[in-house]
Amino acid sequence: MNAITDKEFQQIVGFIKANYGINLKEKRALLTGRLTNVLQQKGYESFTDFYNDLVAHKSSEAITALVNRITTNHTFFMREKEHFTYFQNTVMPYLENKVLDKDLRVWCAACSSGEESYTLAMIIQEHFSKNKLFWDSKVLATDISEKVLAEAKNGIYAAERIEPLPTAWKMNYFKKYDNDNYIITDKLKNEVIYRKFNLMDKTFPFKRKFHVIFCRNVMIYFDYETKMELIKKFYDLLEIGGYLFIGHSEALARYETDFKYIMPAVYRKA
Repeated sequence: MNAITDKEFQQIVGFIKANYGINLKEKRALLTGRLTNVLQQKGYESFTDFYNDLVAHKSSEAITALVNRITTNHTFFMREKEHFTYFQNTVMPYLENKVLDKDLRVWCAACSSGEESYTLAMIIQEHFSKNKLFWDSKVLATDISEKVLAEAKNGIYAAERIEPLPTAWKMNYFKKYDNDNYIITDKLKNEVIYRKFNLMDKTFPFKRKFHVIFCRNVMIYFDYETKMELIKKFYDLLEIGGYLFIGHSEALARYETDFKYIMPAVYRKA
């Protein structure tokens, strides 16, 4: 198989940008490296053959392979811990008093392999404790990658990956899976709903607005226009007083949005 040509690179980058919002025009080596093995494994003669298959069969195996390779799914439990501390100590007490119908709606919009969504579910469980029975508070967790969604649903993590969690949480929400791994308990798994979803879809099919949206370390791959379009959608999808958590490298200038700045990478719909 020949090296990727300028035309092939531009075609694939354009397809990725148009369909997933991810801008890889300055990432030629990264894109080529991640896709070369895919092409070899799937028997494509060239990047052009692969691109033609992407365009012709948008629900094909080629799409799945592309998404799984271009998405960066580096995450871990308690990543950017101050966000979880704020969610636990400030947001949850506020929402407990604010949400009178006890229908708490939290969306983890780029859940990757599940660490973030399960952490949110644990915090919610810990906050409500015995009163949890009176609340509908399942976390909606979405991602475009079927690979990481499968990992999240399985909920199996190496012992070192759950090390940052409080000891009580590890005892209450994990079971020994084998000598090296732990698995999320079924009780907690049932508190998270996993769905495949593309943040670039034109319409967001949610019937009710959210109280909290986590979308961290995703928009760093978007250009400015794509990022601002998504931020506006998040604003419209939040209840008044609702919170948006983004990654620390994704800060918004105050003049760019109607969100109110709360703390680094945390914003609120006034």
